[in-house]
Amino acid sequence: MSFQAYLDNIETKTGLTPRQFIDLASERGFGAGTKATPILEWLKADYDLSRGYGMALVHVITKGPRISAKHVGSDGAHADPSDELWLDGKASNPASAG
Repeated sequence: MSFQAYLDNIETKTGLTPRQFIDLASERGFGAGTKATPILEWLKADYDLSRGYGMALVHVITKGPRISAKHVGSDGAHADPSDELWLDGKASNPASAG
């Protein structure tokens, strides 16, 4: 599953976009310097997100929307179309239009 697909599935499960999670995390004091564990505990307790899905959000909360270009343009299961993740909701993602 691509990184973007993880974020899109989180939105489907919770009704919240990645950007909304970043805002909620900020309200809790989570950001660039935060370790994964407290964020994962919050996501599990409040949204029942597993570690795998939680780690996708940990990345965007602590590192922003840029990901490694390693899988960009590849044909593998983890391929992403861009090294910039879309955080504003899957319905508005221009990469999925078409």
